[in-house]
Amino acid sequence: MAAPTKRQHCRRLALLCALLGTLWEAKASQINYAVPEEKEQGYIVGNISKELGLEAQELAERGVRIVSRGRTQLFSLNPRSGSLVTAGRIDREELCAQSARCLVNFKVLVEDRVKLYGIEIEVTDINDNAPKFEAENLEVKINEIASPGARYPLPEAVDPDVGVNSLQSYQLSPSHHFSLDLQTADDGTISPELVLERALDREEEAIHHLVLTASDGGDPRRSSTVHIQVTVLDTNDNAPVFAQPTYRVKVLENVPPGTLLLTVRASDPDEGTNAKVTYKLRKINEKQSSLFQLDENSGEITVARSLDYEECSFYEMEIQAEDGGGLKGRTKVLIMVEDVNDNRPEVTITSLFSPVREDAPQGTVIVLFNAHDQDSGRNGQVVCSIQENLSFKLENSVEDYYRLLTAQILDREKNSEYNITVIATDRGSPPLSTEVHITLYVADINDNPPAFSRSLYSVYLPENNPRGTSIFSVSAYDPDDSENARVIYSLAEDTIQGTPLSSYVSINSDTGVLYALRSFDYEQFQNLQMKVRASDSGNPPLSSNVSLSLYILDQNDNTPEILYPAIPTDGSTGVELAPRSAEPGYLVTKVVAVDKDSGQNAWLSYRLLKASEPGLFSVGLHTGEVRTARTLLDRDVLKQNLVVAVQDHGQPPLSAIVTLTVAVADSIPDILADLSSIHIPANPDDSDLTLYLVVAVAIVSCVFLAFVLVLLALRLQRWHSSRLLQVESDRLPGMATSQFVGMEGVQAFLQTYSQEFSLTADSRKSHLIFPQPNYADTLISQESCGKNEPLCSSFDSKLPTEDAPLVPQAPPNTDWRFSQAQRPGTSGSQNGDETGTWPNNQFDTEMLQAMILASASEAADGSSTLGGGAGTMGLSARYGPQFTLQHVPDYRQNVYIPGSNATLTNAAGKRDGKAPAGGNGNKKKSGKKEKK
Repeated sequence: MAAPTKRQHCRRLALLCALLGTLWEAKASQINYAVPEEKEQGYIVGNISKELGLEAQELAERGVRIVSRGRTQLFSLNPRSGSLVTAGRIDREELCAQSARCLVNFKVLVEDRVKLYGIEIEVTDINDNAPKFEAENLEVKINEIASPGARYPLPEAVDPDVGVNSLQSYQLSPSHHFSLDLQTADDGTISPELVLERALDREEEAIHHLVLTASDGGDPRRSSTVHIQVTVLDTNDNAPVFAQPTYRVKVLENVPPGTLLLTVRASDPDEGTNAKVTYKLRKINEKQSSLFQLDENSGEITVARSLDYEECSFYEMEIQAEDGGGLKGRTKVLIMVEDVNDNRPEVTITSLFSPVREDAPQGTVIVLFNAHDQDSGRNGQVVCSIQENLSFKLENSVEDYYRLLTAQILDREKNSEYNITVIATDRGSPPLSTEVHITLYVADINDNPPAFSRSLYSVYLPENNPRGTSIFSVSAYDPDDSENARVIYSLAEDTIQGTPLSSYVSINSDTGVLYALRSFDYEQFQNLQMKVRASDSGNPPLSSNVSLSLYILDQNDNTPEILYPAIPTDGSTGVELAPRSAEPGYLVTKVVAVDKDSGQNAWLSYRLLKASEPGLFSVGLHTGEVRTARTLLDRDVLKQNLVVAVQDHGQPPLSAIVTLTVAVADSIPDILADLSSIHIPANPDDSDLTLYLVVAVAIVSCVFLAFVLVLLALRLQRWHSSRLLQVESDRLPGMATSQFVGMEGVQAFLQTYSQEFSLTADSRKSHLIFPQPNYADTLISQESCGKNEPLCSSFDSKLPTEDAPLVPQAPPNTDWRFSQAQRPGTSGSQNGDETGTWPNNQFDTEMLQAMILASASEAADGSSTLGGGAGTMGLSARYGPQFTLQHVPDYRQNVYIPGSNATLTNAAGKRDGKAPAGGNGNKKKSGKKEKK
């Protein structure tokens, strides 16, 4: 039981200490000083810095200043000494009139603490005013029949000082008939009265002169005098008497001038002039005398000027009534001015902390202001409010001081400034109000990173762009202000094919414009992926990234490349053979070309530009296959030169041309015989020589044919004895064995019988030269092939073209797909539809080159067989009967169709039960069918 009692005792003791601390703090925040009036400017009242616990130099740093209610500033702070000094001469009487204590109250604000200290200064009185009578001369009329002891009021002197410095005594000059008597009222006022000591005799002395002296109690003592002239009159035994000893009246402060306040009445029972009463104002200062007006005859008191309750709310005056006989009566008039609500509240902004950071915590003081009303009572009670604003709130701080606080965290990006309206309203009827508009600026902090308009950018750029070309412009917006909103653009570090990204593109750090540092090649790469970073200039900086994809658009900048026929590198001539027995549509050869471009820039078309025999051959528009257009006739010359152009579909189109040499003959002797007739005699005299030569070539051809037949018979006999011959025979059904001639036999024959003819224009004789054999590997040497010889092919890589404009690549069309009958293939494949869909000739270049090199190598080393099949002579190993699809890769295996994910294969030929076109296009079977 003792423990709870002890705990309760401690709790009460703690509460008492807290209460005493609060009272001590309240007392400590009130500072009291005293200063005498009439001190010169700069008089030191007290050391305010010491009272506030600050050093003198800290007053300015901490924003210490005096706050008052719009009145004249009587005191000021000396920032050097830290003292409170007078701002000018202080007159206590003017400041406080007759108040016993004259107190001046104001506040001292310490801005950094947002704390107010109350200052109370008592202005003490000094004896700077002497008692003063209203007039210097006074006439008193006394009837001669007045009995001793009669009293006559004398004028009072006025001393604005207070205490001992105010009026203390009166003194009358020595006289045998009069004495002075002093009457002290309840409020301490001393009224002098003239007392008649001895009866007067007008006939003895009609006028008496007296001097009344009024003195105060100050040091030094001050005094003033008034001269009294006493006139002895005849008998008047009744003095005027007022109806009321004191008149009281209430008046509103807003009554207009001329308003009647009241009427005083005094009666005198005498007759004649002794009964005529006149009224005069007494005991009223100069300021009050100008506010009211008294009619001497009627006793009406009216308002002379507008009253102001705030200046003075109570007036006291004395009215004297005097009859014609000199007798007087007095009364008091008390005028109470009632307040009306005629003053609007006044709002004085003491401190304004603007701008304020947008990250200022909740409850930060924004404005400290004072609101007061000069009216009294409810008319002077002020209530402050602000318009509905969720960001701020209003609190009453001390007395009539208010604080405007933040109610939440501010956001400059939503509102950079606030227009706050403070409404101060009094409680009068009707109420009056005052509005004060406060503009508050919000200071920015770096709280927003830059933001791009899109999360991903896609940019399309044609290839072969000039260096320094502007590619694209990115833009990021930062809602912050000033440096916090200044955006700097950069590219994230990256590498492309082992090369830094900065060597490909750059970005303007200020504008966000991307520039190409090199010319891009679609064939090298098709797109670049990069990240663009936008950073602001705040501290610390904030940043954001965005992905940018740069797609390179293809342009028609690559000329079609002809893979076959290519310029021979193994010593062969590249001559294509066509038997005279070939039917229309016979596949002679195929032009194979590719284009490094893509899309329609790589779609190739073939056409026949020039032919030795127009109408004899045709070229597939889409396949490049060279076929016979009609049946070969005996009159058709042996050598046919075809110029084929390959053109893409770019804008503008690019093309390449190739010259094909087609030998038309059924047998090798025919070819050799015709080869001897290279030159035509330019002179008619040479015709006999030409005839001889033709006969000689024919004989040699017959011998050579016989040799080949014998050699072929021997070969066939060996083949029948071996298993290998059966396998090969199974793969070549219907092919007569007599059609194959070994390469060794052909080489031996050519070594023995090859001839070189030299014809001269200036001789009718010919010289036959039989040189040493030099055709060990090839039928006809490339070096011995002249420019105009029939077995030589001429190639032209390009046709003149103009630069193609930078246009976006057209998307592939699904209509350019193949049917099963229109798939591209090797020589001898099915006839393509010349008006059908478009094939894509962009094959694998390395595969085709390997195919041609393999065929050329077999022809050069003699591994291929030179047979009698139509269209083969060993000059183009690609079409030899031994060079089947097991040696040559089918370039249809990986044909890419634009706009499709399908890959063309040779499935169609296998499904139909047909051999691949490349293996049977030039076999003897077709030759036999043509002969039949």
